[in-house]
Amino acid sequence: MSGQNIRQVDGLLMHIHDPSKGPVLPKDGERNVLITSALPYVNNVPHLGNIIGSTLSADVFARYSRTLNVPTLYVCGTDEYGTATETKALEEGVTPLELCTKFHALHTEIYKWFELSFDKWGRTSTPEHTKITQQVYLDLHKNGLFQLETSDQTYCEDDKLFLADRFVEGICPQCQYDDARGDQCDKCGLTYSSPTELINPRCKRNKTHKVSVRPSTHACMRLDLLQPKLEDWMQKARVKGRWGSNAVITDKGEIVEPRMLGGGLRPSAVTRDLKWGVEVPITGDEKEDKALEGKVIYVWFDAPVGYPSITATYTDEWEKWWKNPDNVELYQFMGKDNVYFHTVLFPAMLIGTGQPWTMLHDISSTQYLNYEDTKFSKSRNIGVFGNNARETGQPPSVWRYYLLSQRPENSDSSFLWSNFIAANNNELLANLGNFVNRVVKFVNAKYDSTVPGPAGFEGGDVVAESNPSTSATQLDADFVKDINTRLKEYRESMDDTKLRNGLATAMSLSSRGNQYLQDNSLDNALLANQPERCGQVLLNAINLIYLLSVVFHPFMPTTSEGILRQLNAPARSLPAQFSIDVLPGHKLGKAEYLFKKIENVDGAQEKAWQKQFGGDSVVADQVTPSGPGGHPEGGKVPKVKDIGDKDKKAAHLAKQAQIVKEKKAAAKEAEKNKTQEEKDLESKVESQGKVVAAIKQGKAQGNADEELAKAKEYKNALAELRKKLKEASISK
Repeated sequence: MSGQNIRQVDGLLMHIHDPSKGPVLPKDGERNVLITSALPYVNNVPHLGNIIGSTLSADVFARYSRTLNVPTLYVCGTDEYGTATETKALEEGVTPLELCTKFHALHTEIYKWFELSFDKWGRTSTPEHTKITQQVYLDLHKNGLFQLETSDQTYCEDDKLFLADRFVEGICPQCQYDDARGDQCDKCGLTYSSPTELINPRCKRNKTHKVSVRPSTHACMRLDLLQPKLEDWMQKARVKGRWGSNAVITDKGEIVEPRMLGGGLRPSAVTRDLKWGVEVPITGDEKEDKALEGKVIYVWFDAPVGYPSITATYTDEWEKWWKNPDNVELYQFMGKDNVYFHTVLFPAMLIGTGQPWTMLHDISSTQYLNYEDTKFSKSRNIGVFGNNARETGQPPSVWRYYLLSQRPENSDSSFLWSNFIAANNNELLANLGNFVNRVVKFVNAKYDSTVPGPAGFEGGDVVAESNPSTSATQLDADFVKDINTRLKEYRESMDDTKLRNGLATAMSLSSRGNQYLQDNSLDNALLANQPERCGQVLLNAINLIYLLSVVFHPFMPTTSEGILRQLNAPARSLPAQFSIDVLPGHKLGKAEYLFKKIENVDGAQEKAWQKQFGGDSVVADQVTPSGPGGHPEGGKVPKVKDIGDKDKKAAHLAKQAQIVKEKKAAAKEAEKNKTQEEKDLESKVESQGKVVAAIKQGKAQGNADEELAKAKEYKNALAELRKKLKEASISK
């Protein structure tokens, strides 16, 4: 670039990898960062909660790591195997691979629009994935970590396949509700250990299909044998990686995952009766191979293996990342519902193989992002989904900023259109946009776009005077001190994956720049009366803008590019403290607006977006574009009046209210029909649960394990009683 005068020093600029020169590989003797986000399941369209929970958060951390010039690899891809995909493909009349290819392309387009910087975006339906998954299985088998178990399962005679819980419905044995799901009754709340507990179970996909109960044998991984080694690893990893609290373990090392409490982990089935999946490999045990013939590996076993397998499609040297525990730090990003699989199941699998796998260094999980006063819903078309965020006309940078500012790190948060508009107008535009525009415009107009300052000044770290002699030097000393303090906080927050606080700190750096201009009264009078002082203020301000270009790069890469374009400067690395790197004599580019105001007179725009994305299940089948089976995947909802029936929405709401009323009535009726013995046992279960909770919370004295065992006895007795009552009901 012409007219540049940038300080020449090693490490000042960001190292930008050139893909044409080969893959990113870790470097011996250096810190290397490997990043994954939970693989999005392929047969749906991600909504904003999915995006902020995993892929976008991981992208921010990957970009941050690259600003440190740390060798960084970010891999992700679509999770494609399993029951849901196979069943959805049956519904659409296509093969599972065709369905996955369709949705993989849709996911690809969405993440590209959101400017996610995957080094490799792949999928799990590849030969590399099959090979690595089967090898992990065989290594576990060789180490004696499988056992076979046989149990009854529901089977669809027409489709010739076993049915997962979610694809079975029937009559609840307790309240007689006819549409109970395979794992729970939505009316009375009764849960089932198996859909075989339902009366007259039927196939949810096609209610005319005949459903039977058949025994099936599966391989179960011996998590019980692996638990001691797993817990030892977990306690060391959480300290080394400085884990915060998550759904499995607290930051104090207390395990809170229910499946690891009391009796501990149990053998877990890792095979399924499906056609679409990684085939169970031949082990050489004739009896076992015969029992597992035609079965596939459970999707939650193969999905995390997708991380190394996708890396293997990126480079043949994938083991330099995935079997290099001494030189590579693995960071994983996901929603809280995926934490168990990444801190228990996947690590246990890797430990059980006996291979030198790169293990989890730090896990960053989020709570849930809700939409306005409800939840995102694809079926009812409520909320903004990845493929229609662009319909608002707002650029990716604004979407990224607002989502990250609401990142639900410690508790659930909500997407609100009023806050979305305010974030753009009152924060991005009024703070960051105003600061950059004001400074660049002033230099364009008053200095012919040339950075002012003493000729020959070499720049470098700014050392403020310890005892400032003038008000001007005091202002500069305070400015430098505040910038360095906030820069340190920014780095600490980002290192700890506290991205929301990192973004807030970045905005505070920009705010401090605005304050600095205000304190020094930057205007034409300052230029006329104190030209040297005016030049110093602008030199500091321009170099703060250069710093802002890198601290905002992880969050808003296009905005960062816009700042660099106005500065006429190359992308820089993240410094440890404030320095003068854009030197006097440097030629700036032309000022441009980083953000545009969202007009919202009398809340008109807010209301329009609420209506557009508020959903209406009555007209959902008329959404364009429609998704699989005619269900909307976040397309634009037509106005009710446009399809000629203004009363449909009211009728729908009335129907929903009636359903709620019926559920309450059914629960009341079920309570009335309970035997006294059942009521007594329920009371004991509830009371004993309170005893256990009080002991664990330190509110009561006692042995938590003994009281927990007693609670389990009551629960088992209640389950056994309900089973007998169900059998008696069926025999009538």
